[in-house]
Amino acid sequence: MKQEDVELVKRAKAGDLKAYDALIRSYKNSVYNIVYRMVHNRQEAEDLTQDAFIKAFNSLKSFNEEYAFSTWLYKIATNNCIDFFRKRKLKTYSMDQNIHYKDEEIRQEYAVSEKNAVESLIENEKVKIIRGAIKKLPEKYRIVIEMRHHEEKSYDEIAEALGLPLGTVKARIFRAREMLKGLLKNQLF
Repeated sequence: MKQEDVELVKRAKAGDLKAYDALIRSYKNSVYNIVYRMVHNRQEAEDLTQDAFIKAFNSLKSFNEEYAFSTWLYKIATNNCIDFFRKRKLKTYSMDQNIHYKDEEIRQEYAVSEKNAVESLIENEKVKIIRGAIKKLPEKYRIVIEMRHHEEKSYDEIAEALGLPLGTVKARIFRAREMLKGLLKNQLF
């Protein structure tokens, strides 16, 4: 185990929350990347990453310092994803299969959600109006909105890519959304 990790783990085990925060900062991106590769969803990956750190914190007293902290943490994150998939699998049903309940079979019926031609035209027009409004934003606001909503980057990824503090990124995205509301107020129906 890295000497820095050894010291931080010992301090965290003793109740030093700043030491645990340092471990989180050190491993947050690695854990997120492992989780994201498993779930392929940014929001789920962020939630599962946070859950993994909470589980690690709650189990820290049982951590054996003979092993690498990173390996232990990655195993917790991986197991957390496996549990997530198990829970999700339990809640799913095939839309094509009847549900068996006691001695009955229940057939599911679903409404067709296909858009008609008029709805498709309206949706396409809305997209054009929104894209046009985004192009009107000052560059520093346009860039963060495009990265957040078109490229689906997290706030941290945007901050890192642009070399900006996280607070600045959040403020710019908030301001850009406010500007868009103003630009789109009377245009969307």
